[in-house]
Amino acid sequence: MKTVKSLFIAAVVSLVAIGVFVASGIYPMGADVPHNKLTYWLLETMREQSIENASKDIVVPLLNDSEQLLAGGSDYNNMCAGCHLQPGVNQSELGIGLYPSPPNLSLKEEEHGHDGASDGHGDPEQSSRRQFWIIKHGIKASGMPAWGLTHEDQRIWAMVAFLQKLPELTPEQYQALTARDEHKESPHH
Repeated sequence: MKTVKSLFIAAVVSLVAIGVFVASGIYPMGADVPHNKLTYWLLETMREQSIENASKDIVVPLLNDSEQLLAGGSDYNNMCAGCHLQPGVNQSELGIGLYPSPPNLSLKEEEHGHDGASDGHGDPEQSSRRQFWIIKHGIKASGMPAWGLTHEDQRIWAMVAFLQKLPELTPEQYQALTARDEHKESPHH
């Protein structure tokens, strides 16, 4: 009984200490000051486990349609390239100011430089589910918006299809795939 009481008291003291720390405001929240290693590990682990759990039952459609690739490419260029870059570009002003810094999705997964964060742990289907979930739901406190609030699933899958091809594209191929036909896009034509 004494052990249970001691554990309870230790838990209460720990919760009070955490509460005092949180309320004190001493933890630096500016995006220009990195988290300490423990905080970064906790946040990364929680994010990856949450995404894996939330995306595990998503059914991946066929992602090799050329229309999907074109639609996804122009959306990526307009909505994502400012942070996640394009072939031949190594940084952007927006991406520099974000913490954690967004991965350069124009590079192969192992070159993202995202502190070991995996994009599906070598499983292409899980990678697609993960990308879809992230695009649709966003990631809290990271700058990644939830595009599912304004975009239908089909449009998000088109971006996933494009993301799968992006690391293989040259800057010229990227430009050709992401250029929108202004006459088709304009509601006045």
